[in-house]
Amino acid sequence: MQGAVLHGPRDVRFEQRAMPAIVQPTDAIISLSAACICGSDLWPYRGIQPISQPVPMGHEYCGIVEEVGSEVTSITRGQFVIGSFFASDNTCPNCQRGYQTSCQHRQSVVGAQAPFLRVPLADGTLVPTRDVPADGVVASLLALSDVMGTGWFAADAANVTPGSTVVVVGDGAVGLLGVLSAKQMGAGRIIAMSRHETRQALAREFGATDIVTERGDQGIERIRQLTNGLGADSVLECVGTQESMKQAIESTRAGGSIGYVGVPHGVTLDGADLFFRHVRLHGGPAPVRRYLPRLIDLVLTGTINPGRVFDLVLPLDQVAEGYRAMDERRAIKTLLRP
Repeated sequence: MQGAVLHGPRDVRFEQRAMPAIVQPTDAIISLSAACICGSDLWPYRGIQPISQPVPMGHEYCGIVEEVGSEVTSITRGQFVIGSFFASDNTCPNCQRGYQTSCQHRQSVVGAQAPFLRVPLADGTLVPTRDVPADGVVASLLALSDVMGTGWFAADAANVTPGSTVVVVGDGAVGLLGVLSAKQMGAGRIIAMSRHETRQALAREFGATDIVTERGDQGIERIRQLTNGLGADSVLECVGTQESMKQAIESTRAGGSIGYVGVPHGVTLDGADLFFRHVRLHGGPAPVRRYLPRLIDLVLTGTINPGRVFDLVLPLDQVAEGYRAMDERRAIKTLLRP
């Protein structure tokens, strides 16, 4: 088969790769109904996260089970399944506490920008839908594999509660779905920070009540103006830079909470500031598996439509253009059709 391989900064190639096969008896092979490019894929694409050799790309996936290992008991051929970017057994103590991305036996799932994918620990990782879904909801189900689950975790970690005031730092797919998540959790006011009109419009569609275009100290001051000088009850940090983390911390009221899901790059924290302002900070790789059953139900009942973040659809063999479009911010998120 052919799939996406990153060879170096801004050098993505659609080239021949080996067909995945069962390696462990707990594996499953799925044929992908859709694939996509994640904002976190841009870190190695831009050379900020160096690679030492060509790397198969993609970690968001949904599709049809084609083959299972001899020890797989809960997943069968022909089922439509969704999984997380980390495979987990879903039985270890960390998994049982709801942190499957810290599974004691976790494995990365990579190579999903291709027609077929091997998923380790299939019983603990994959969640089937009751029926094979209609094509029209596949994009939204694909979003659950990472960005929707990550946005939901950001809101959950930030302790969003009914009636609360929420700030979302970052207007990429995760930030926008953080807005949607906060809305579903009953937030009374959702302030999205964005400078891009198309993203602002989608944020409002998802539930944002206010838009702040300023950044840095000006952005922090604007948040304080909107919250009577207090700051927000909950802040979702969905970028992962020093600037975005500072923006998040300084936008949080005393005793408030931050959910941070942007993969940190060069982020340092002022412990004394957090200490004296009683700010809670919780985050990490989203335990998508914890939320999948509920999010699948929300999609299939038509309650949420996270697939709206896909604003560019390309054939899989045009994956390089998909990366360019996201890198140049011409697209929020690229959907790839195998």
